Amino acid sequence: MTVVVSEPVLQSYVEEQQTGGDLTLDGGFVVPDSNAFGHSFRDYEKEGERKAIVEEFYRINHINQTYEFAKKKKEEYGKLDNAVMSIWDCIDLLNEFVDESDPDLDEPQIEHLLQSAEAIRRDYPDQDWLHLTALIHDLGKVLLHPSFGGEPQWCVVGDTFPLGCAFDESIVHYQYFKENPDYDNPLFRTRLGVYNENCGLENVTISWGHDEYMYLVMKGNGATLPPAAFFIVRFHSFYSLHRAGAYTYLMNDEDKDMLKWLRVFNKYDLYSKSKVRIDVEEVKPYYMSLINKYFPEKLRW
Repeated sequence: MTVVVSEPVLQSYVEEQQTGGDLTLDGGFVVPDSNAFGHSFRDYEKEGERKAIVEEFYRINHINQTYEFAKKKKEEYGKLDNAVMSIWDCIDLLNEFVDESDPDLDEPQIEHLLQSAEAIRRDYPDQDWLHLTALIHDLGKVLLHPSFGGEPQWCVVGDTFPLGCAFDESIVHYQYFKENPDYDNPLFRTRLGVYNENCGLENVTISWGHDEYMYLVMKGNGATLPPAAFFIVRFHSFYSLHRAGAYTYLMNDEDKDMLKWLRVFNKYDLYSKSKVRIDVEEVKPYYMSLINKYFPEKLRW
């Protein structure tokens, strides 16, 4: 059975200061000069121990992420019949994994979740919904766990991108799409492909991964976070859009409004990664209070 839940209306969770239509919110976060390995962030060409792992990940990802594959995975996992557990149970499961697509960090996932959440909490102490969004944004990576079928990393993590239309050259390691079955499909090779101009991202099939899965979990379990949180979770890995400005012609006006929030969040998601460890037991009570505020005690996954 498909459960459809209306997403709550975003009200005055954060005061918006706009200049020329652009969100200029800045909590004072200072972007570091380098990542945990001493390299530039998201540098996919820098020689190092992570380069070969990351490139091989994207080679396999770009070959296998097809339009039909993504639609089937969304239907399969959208049933939310894999497990019943709490948000924190899921966080504990993620502590066993390192994201092979990430050139900036090789720590277990709980470290990244808490680093980004705590950075936002420090700069925006009154916006608790944004703190929690940071904590949960990667929980869809639980698909890697054996209890969920042990999906391979290439269909769980990494940058996401639209399927059913032409692949944009701004996507990391674009060259490997030439081996994707969709690459030579006449229906998918055009700018719009199967879509209409400004159709809205809600109507676009995105490559399958943890973003889409966690969005389905949030929606299917009636999370009461504001719409911006749903948008952030669903599209935070869509770097060709929010970093390179590609695919804007698929967006509608609501998407454009939500994109402002995603760009605020993205700064913390990307640049808070470091080798500095967060004391989990110290911060856990605070995040448990937010989980109880916005989520049911147990969720269907």
